[in-house]
Amino acid sequence: MKSRLLVAALGIPFILWVILLAPVLVLEILVWLLSAVAAFELMKCIGAQEYLCVSAAAAAALVLVVPDAFGAVFAIPAVILCMILYFAVAVWRAGQIKWNEIATLFFSITAIPYAMSSFLRMTGSGFPRAYLLLPLIFSFASDSGAYFAGLSFGKHKLAPKVSPKKTVEGAVGGLFGNALGGVFFALIMNRLFAQDINYFIIAVLGVICSAVAQLGDLSFSLIKREFGIKDYGTIFLAHGGVLDRFDSVLFVAPVLSSLMIAFL
Repeated sequence: MKSRLLVAALGIPFILWVILLAPVLVLEILVWLLSAVAAFELMKCIGAQEYLCVSAAAAAALVLVVPDAFGAVFAIPAVILCMILYFAVAVWRAGQIKWNEIATLFFSITAIPYAMSSFLRMTGSGFPRAYLLLPLIFSFASDSGAYFAGLSFGKHKLAPKVSPKKTVEGAVGGLFGNALGGVFFALIMNRLFAQDINYFIIAVLGVICSAVAQLGDLSFSLIKREFGIKDYGTIFLAHGGVLDRFDSVLFVAPVLSSLMIAFL
């Protein structure tokens, strides 16, 4: 419990500083580091020890080019070239490298940095820095709403073979929690920072992102259950690794960044 409180006491102010006040370069470095560590954790989870550093370096490198449309043109050929090289090594080693290692490597160097770099794309699209809090709000408000609703009303299991403690009632609570979180964010932005966020639209975005967040949570729980691990890492002490804390964010951030451009 003490380690959880310590991480929260240090982590929350740090995240707020990075998003709201720090130079954009600091945000870019944080996204770079989180992507690298997340890719490292995923490869370690499946036991692909040889590719830990390779996946981390590749994921970090893609963060540098994915947010920029011009850079993305070069990112796609680079990823394809990497896959050709990995398959060439796999063929040369004649079965020592398994398909799940290659597939996980591909996921770790494409999906993870693309999702994490959503924060940079949002900044590049001209949104105020405070809007970068929304992927975090819509992930953690959903989780909190689901937790308290499940604790108070939970009776029907949502996905017992993946996460036995999650309930349908909790999932509904997550939807309401996100709607309230979005309205509260809009209220602060409209009253204090002269924004013009539509309360109904932000509530709907919250509901959509809650469904996405819960799917992200269950998806990474499914991977952990398949490989028999409790946490992806220990970088956040009792809170686990990057993938334990940001599993929902990886799903919410790219979805929300696209919806924000269309509706906010």
